[in-house]
Amino acid sequence: MSSSQQARAVVLEAFGAPVRSRELPVAEPGPGAIVATVELAGVCGTDVHLQAGRLPIPLPVVLGHEGVGRIAALGEGVTEDSLGTPLAAGDLVAWGSSISCGDCFYCRDAQEPTLCERRRIYGINRRADEWPHLGGAWAEAIYLHPGSMVVRLGAGTPPEAVIALGCAGPTAVHGLLGVAPVGVGESVVVQGVGPVGLATAMYAQLAGAANVVLIGGPASRLERARALGVGDAYLELDAQSPAERLDAVRELTGGRGGDLVVEATGVPAAVAEGLELCRPGGRYLVLGQYTDHGPTPLNPHLVTRKQLRVLGSWAFSQADYATYLRTVPQLAARFDLPRLLERFTLGDAQAALDAARAGEVGKAVLVPDAG
Repeated sequence: MSSSQQARAVVLEAFGAPVRSRELPVAEPGPGAIVATVELAGVCGTDVHLQAGRLPIPLPVVLGHEGVGRIAALGEGVTEDSLGTPLAAGDLVAWGSSISCGDCFYCRDAQEPTLCERRRIYGINRRADEWPHLGGAWAEAIYLHPGSMVVRLGAGTPPEAVIALGCAGPTAVHGLLGVAPVGVGESVVVQGVGPVGLATAMYAQLAGAANVVLIGGPASRLERARALGVGDAYLELDAQSPAERLDAVRELTGGRGGDLVVEATGVPAAVAEGLELCRPGGRYLVLGQYTDHGPTPLNPHLVTRKQLRVLGSWAFSQADYATYLRTVPQLAARFDLPRLLERFTLGDAQAALDAARAGEVGKAVLVPDAG
């Protein structure tokens, strides 16, 4: 941090405008709270969409809903992390992005905390001009409120591996292990090879899928997936027409189509094609439409004729985040996750956003400025 009371932070002040560097006060942690210094902060596709104004969030906001850092100060009563491991100043930790209220219909009755009506999300709906100001990970420090999912990272859970998938990892956990579980021996088709698509394919492989087909672009992203050992077959968007992709998927899945097809693109038009790629009786999971890009035409006859189960998966819960962290060692043992990282300093946050928008990097990550 630049001083004992101030921290540098990257703030989105207006939609469509470049992010700005600001000095914000560091609050002392209240009872049950934690202040952490940030060592790695992920740049997510959602951050790109937030800057463009595709979600109605309060401004100004310190961006960053993915982070890893070290305990700087513990509030009264905080002696353990969310899983019961003792905590002390200097410990390396990761934290979930949101806190659900626990009292609304979706939390209490439906048991779906991802749908919480009053969910508070770091880096998205915590104003930078209100106490405690540092509500996002794109900063030298972050204030973690009581009720946050904070987990101490052991030696088997390297921080680079945790941040490499960022929120895409627990998002895939919620979708692939919860909403539409992958069956052993199934064929899985993943539309999209950004972080969400890669995480989806990784978990499908860990779950025992017999065949994972990745569809996406540009070609460099597919080559990155191949180099990491993610997926079994690769179809480039720009090299094939939709009809050719459908033929290729059928050929790769025994002539039928995917048992499970997962949309991880964030592009509404992908949904219509995804329904085509499913086998009769298959499942289609819409995972990547976190922000609103508008309506798209599709053929509902496919849903009826193929007797498809069409499912949606929204964000992830604290339990999903804990599952993600527990499985990071398995992911890291199988896939070279740190290879995805491209580091930028806080001062270069806009360049990191631009690189993420252009698909030029596997995973842009912000680190504290030198000096």
